[in-house]
Amino acid sequence: MLRMKILASAVPLAIAALFARGEFFTSPLACIEIAGTPVRIAALSWQAQRHVSFTSDVSRATVRVQISDDAEAADFTVIDDVDTAEAGACEGHASPLLVAISRDSSASDPVIYLSRDGPADYRVFVSSKTFSPLDAAALIVGARGKRHRMEAASLPD
Repeated sequence: MLRMKILASAVPLAIAALFARGEFFTSPLACIEIAGTPVRIAALSWQAQRHVSFTSDVSRATVRVQISDDAEAADFTVIDDVDTAEAGACEGHASPLLVAISRDSSASDPVIYLSRDGPADYRVFVSSKTFSPLDAAALIVGARGKRHRMEAASLPD
């Protein structure tokens, strides 16, 4: 009987510990490495150090990201053809910077307008089974870490 009580009290604690670490999610989360620091999409938004949100209204955006059809014209390119992430592919010695995609933005968080049309602050090209253009935009803007007003980038003619 005492063993059952101990087990009954330990199980909720174990579940809470797994949930706090975000390990209920078994699928690989998008991750890049910038200057030796892994930047990863957070499994749970409250774990993230940086938050970004998306808008369909260009006037609300603070950052504009264009989905490019040409890898050479992109500022950030993700190309892979694997079904699963390589073990340790984004594991640096530094703690990862976690970026969360929020539904609502705060005044200090970047608001991203993602489109196929220019002009843009960043251009992303994604051909991946593990990354979406939304993930790529969130990671590149989240890694930058500062809110800024859009500055139109132009391609040389």
